[in-house]
Amino acid sequence: MRVNTLKRVAVAFALALPGAAIASVVAAPAAYADGCYTWNRNLYQGRSGDDVRQLQIRVAGWAGSRDIVENDGRYGPKTAAAVKRFQQAYGLRADGIAGPQTYAKLYQLQDNDCTPAHFSYNELDNGCGGSGYSGGPLSAAQTKQNALRTMWKLEALRKSLGDKPLNVTSGFRSRACNNQVGGASDSQHLYGHAADVTSRTSSLCTVARDARNHGFSGIYGPGYPDHDDHVHVDSRRENNSDSSSNTTNWSAPDCGIGAGND
Repeated sequence: MRVNTLKRVAVAFALALPGAAIASVVAAPAAYADGCYTWNRNLYQGRSGDDVRQLQIRVAGWAGSRDIVENDGRYGPKTAAAVKRFQQAYGLRADGIAGPQTYAKLYQLQDNDCTPAHFSYNELDNGCGGSGYSGGPLSAAQTKQNALRTMWKLEALRKSLGDKPLNVTSGFRSRACNNQVGGASDSQHLYGHAADVTSRTSSLCTVARDARNHGFSGIYGPGYPDHDDHVHVDSRRENNSDSSSNTTNWSAPDCGIGAGND
């Protein structure tokens, strides 16, 4: 977890100002965008471009039950719905349109490397103690990008759990690491699409149930073999590089998840 103090203070000040003042503060993003990404226009249904794709990465965790937000650069109904849920969660005007207040909150949440406030690349690269993002089926750059999307989903899950810490016990694994821990041969961990998490403040069943609403298409928890001490979450439905089908698969029998109880 990291906190960029200057950025947080600047954004808190911006959010405290009336609407017109917010727009003027956001017009000078260098004060708190911190070299990550800056949006220069309002986004809404019908718009497209890299700015939409960047937004989709950050609202991927607000997809809603059994849904995902495709990272396709097109602002469609799913993206609008996710933006609206994000706005509701953070007490903003919930209209599904990404504008100054939505961007100000995103700037407050993201760090200079574009990771969310409460997760880091180092944290997601700890399957066997850290080895960078090489050694998997994809390039290190693509794997790292997948891990970024995973982190933003975890940030949304964390928010839904009352802004209480989630501990990542395993994130990206190289092939060597995956073999060492006995992971599945085509594990989502190999692609940066997965994380194993625990919580000191929420039960594992609460974590698993909430994860259903935050863009995760793979969830395994208590009652599933070897998952009684953590919850595994992944984005297998979005992975076009693995050998499995793009489907949703949840199983945490002790939590009433799976076998028609989703």
